[in-house]
Amino acid sequence: MDVTGGLYPSMDTALPQFQEGYGHYREYSALIDQRPPTELRDLLEMLPAGPPVPLEAVEPIEAILKRFSTAAMSLGATSTEAHETLAIAMNRLGGMSNSGEGGEDEARFRDERNSKIKQVASGRFGVTPAYLANAAELQIKMAQGSKPGEGGQLPGHKVSAEIARIRHTTPGVSLISPPPHHDIYSIEDLAQLIYDLKQVNAGALVSVKLVATAGVGTIAAGVAKGYADLILISGHNGGTGASPLSSIKNAGVSWELGLAETQQTLIINGLRGRVRLRADGGLQNGRDVLIAALLGADEYSFGTTALIAEGCLMARACHNNTCPVGIATQRLDLRAKFPGTPEMVMAFFRYVAHEIRELLASLGLRSLEEAVGRTDLLRQRTTGVAEADALRLHKLLALPANFAQQEIRHAGERNPLPVGETLNDRLLQDAQPALEGRGSVELNYTIRNCERTVGARLSGVIGQMYGDHGLPSDTIRINLRGSAGQSFGAFNAPGVSFHLIGEANDYVGKGMAGGTIAIHPSREAAYAWHENVIAGNTILYGATGGELYLAGRVGERFAVRNSGATVVVEGVGDHGCEYMTGGTAVILGSTGYNFGAGMTGGVAFVLDVEERLPIRYNRQLVQLDRLNQQDQERLRELVQRHADLTGSPRAAEILANWAAYVPLFWRVMPREMVARIEAQNAGTQEGGTATYDDATHPAPKAAAVV
Repeated sequence: MDVTGGLYPSMDTALPQFQEGYGHYREYSALIDQRPPTELRDLLEMLPAGPPVPLEAVEPIEAILKRFSTAAMSLGATSTEAHETLAIAMNRLGGMSNSGEGGEDEARFRDERNSKIKQVASGRFGVTPAYLANAAELQIKMAQGSKPGEGGQLPGHKVSAEIARIRHTTPGVSLISPPPHHDIYSIEDLAQLIYDLKQVNAGALVSVKLVATAGVGTIAAGVAKGYADLILISGHNGGTGASPLSSIKNAGVSWELGLAETQQTLIINGLRGRVRLRADGGLQNGRDVLIAALLGADEYSFGTTALIAEGCLMARACHNNTCPVGIATQRLDLRAKFPGTPEMVMAFFRYVAHEIRELLASLGLRSLEEAVGRTDLLRQRTTGVAEADALRLHKLLALPANFAQQEIRHAGERNPLPVGETLNDRLLQDAQPALEGRGSVELNYTIRNCERTVGARLSGVIGQMYGDHGLPSDTIRINLRGSAGQSFGAFNAPGVSFHLIGEANDYVGKGMAGGTIAIHPSREAAYAWHENVIAGNTILYGATGGELYLAGRVGERFAVRNSGATVVVEGVGDHGCEYMTGGTAVILGSTGYNFGAGMTGGVAFVLDVEERLPIRYNRQLVQLDRLNQQDQERLRELVQRHADLTGSPRAAEILANWAAYVPLFWRVMPREMVARIEAQNAGTQEGGTATYDDATHPAPKAAAVV
């Protein structure tokens, strides 16, 4: 049903065209309200807080619309036209659209096509300094209700050249956004990412998206203590063109359950006033929104309903790339059929907001703020359906014992980090001449491991001022001595170079987009550099560019989701180069198990002196080859640069004995990439290549191949 009536009204509800369109909307809304019990909210009824108030005494539509957002639906899952239409509509309404986890074209950041909410998911697709700097809210996707624990997925036939460019990947190759256990293993890891995002964009709110499931309240309490500003509880309904069909069998629960548990837990622990709560997962009309408010939600996000408002026919062909109205497809012929306009979306949300005003007036409430957290205004109703009426919802509607003494809604302030000047503040201040175009600067500091995410604030400002192109090479040179805390050089922008003498903790170069980072021990170190650890786990996670040189070993999950950076290191732990989609990794030493799992792009050169890589790499998508002449030249250049920037004895030894070491290197590449290269070579065979296969190099039977 066209709930807009083909009319695109202004905020003036008295105008005839508004009333005509609103009449059509009320028909649609009545169908939802009168359906057989389908969701938990269908079993609830609202009680008045007092006598009805005049409609004109209720807050205006504009105030309600500020609480609305569209759900995270990525560019890639949806078409450019559909994605931008939602952004334009929400910006004009004063609400917010969500980029989803697919990144956004930098050209959109300066106009009304910009998505104010920008998602940071485990795939880190398109997460660059400019992307992060041009957001009003940065949302960490821990899970989503329609497919918790699975992560995202975009089939190869939806990865067009445009989508591959924005996501820093390869056209036609399927993309996997892994479940978020690669850089977040604990609530402390999540708190670190919250801190990172508040450094790179100090003006943005940071939200965390959680799945509605049993126990989510405990997680939400940790998120609030980790200084997030907003928590999204995502219900089981939804899922866009990025979801495999199997996902419908692995869904969460209703947002009503997750929201109620979160609200109660936060109140009990005295945390509710510190964070805003948002609900999504099948919101369809004003009654849905008001029940979400009464259960504790401050804000409300619409997914499928927003798509329907711009023309979705629910053909359920999203995963096939054959959407008949050009919404969930990248095919140009189908995108040309897209019927949506921002005005269509705007009309729908205005009608929802007006319906909310009418409901508030009938309940004796003057604003949504007064409704938030008023669970006492809800009770279970009798439906006449035996199975539904047999349910007991008293726990859903329970009021915590300390209800009267605690905040039951957001108190209105951000959830700020502890104050105090940091090295990030000093860096930004000292680099001002370079930021203002008055030449390059060279800065020198000592660093301690309590100083985290050093460089991120500077890179965020560069992203805001200059975009992802950043500054010319070595415009800002930063020399440090000591032990760097977590996330050293995170989101590093082009033009920024770090030289650290010492060591670093986890997450070095997280989200790195450009510039150079070089880390090595003191020249006086009495130990063998390549046998000792120079940095921690999850190095270069989600990087899109730049160079990283590490004169020593690092821990697990090295270069996971790297999509464009170049890195040289002298040994890694398990899960190296997992989910890589681009870039170059050189490992001048041993690797752990599961190397190259999920790798769909890029290349790794691994020095395998002990011949262990054939039983440690993941065979699913990649293959091992010996180096051809072109590979050898590229590798030698990188080893030489590593030696120049770090003074690595390991690099010097390899260069001095090049002929002996070259045969010990493997080239690790995705099979699809190798096939394309071979096809381009038109059957010609270069000297020095040999491919590893299980028949000629069988793994020992006792070895565990992960």
